[in-house]
Amino acid sequence: MIPVYVVILEGVMLLDLSGIAEPLRLANEWAVSQRRPRPFDLRFVGPEPSARSSLGVAVAGVEPLPEALPPSSWLVVPGTGRSRRDYQTETARKLVRWLAQVGEQAERRLTVCSGALLAGRAGWLAGRECTSHHELIDALREAAPGAKVLGNRIFVVDGGVATSAGITAGIDLALWAIGEVLGPAGALAVAREMVVFARRAGADPQLSAWLANRNHVHPAVHRIQDAIAHAPAEDWPLPRMAKVAHVGARHLTRLFAEHAGVTPLIYLQRIRLDVARALLDGSESSVDTVAAASGFSSAHQLRRAWRRELGGTPRRSVTPSAPGSRARMRP
Repeated sequence: MIPVYVVILEGVMLLDLSGIAEPLRLANEWAVSQRRPRPFDLRFVGPEPSARSSLGVAVAGVEPLPEALPPSSWLVVPGTGRSRRDYQTETARKLVRWLAQVGEQAERRLTVCSGALLAGRAGWLAGRECTSHHELIDALREAAPGAKVLGNRIFVVDGGVATSAGITAGIDLALWAIGEVLGPAGALAVAREMVVFARRAGADPQLSAWLANRNHVHPAVHRIQDAIAHAPAEDWPLPRMAKVAHVGARHLTRLFAEHAGVTPLIYLQRIRLDVARALLDGSESSVDTVAAASGFSSAHQLRRAWRRELGGTPRRSVTPSAPGSRARMRP
């Protein structure tokens, strides 16, 4: 399990806190349902045993800030409702010192909204790209003068540090992080449980194929989309899709058109293209090898689909993942 330390400070914004913590809890439940180990061990720590939240409701049972963090741990810093006031206290300054001295030990560090200001003051963001709530961009530049502060971003990942725009953007960041651990199927399952299918991907203006066409609530369509996500390279003729969805083939095609906006086979092709793009990114594998691994019958079929959907050729079109999309977090 990954120890995830969520920092609680006086004035913590409840949506910042729950927006990133609840998806991780739901990811644990999904993993258990798939007979997999629970990936996240959630712990709530802070400089005080309780803290009044942005809504006035107290968050109690907060553990003390640990003296050390395991090397495999994650550290999450949510924002507060009134950061300009909340971060001027001695308690906040104590937290910044802890973040600078102990927080650096975490393998991955994530901030939500104004939590980036604390990270900046702790020195986490020096030389890194980062973001925060649009009203706090200037304050972040002041708190982290050595950082490259990016506005108009949902979240930004630079090495082992990820910062988000805050409030509901914490959900986007959590789903991305879950995808890093459990894969797209796990992230999609949590998004579906939370009824937030059309998730945003950091700096990427386009939805990933894994998330596009899922902004609906039809169970039969989701059933086959989930099945394809688990095994995109398998053979998926329309009759098999219909059997998995528990509807007729013609009816499934109508349901896809109505709820997903595409045909089942086009959806399958786009998922396979995303698999191929991920396999080619930074890889020396041949197009033939990637085509077979992603479910295409041949390199020719992959090239033809790539040209039609993405333009160009597989080799020429591959670019490094944008921060906050499919990039891996590294210490």
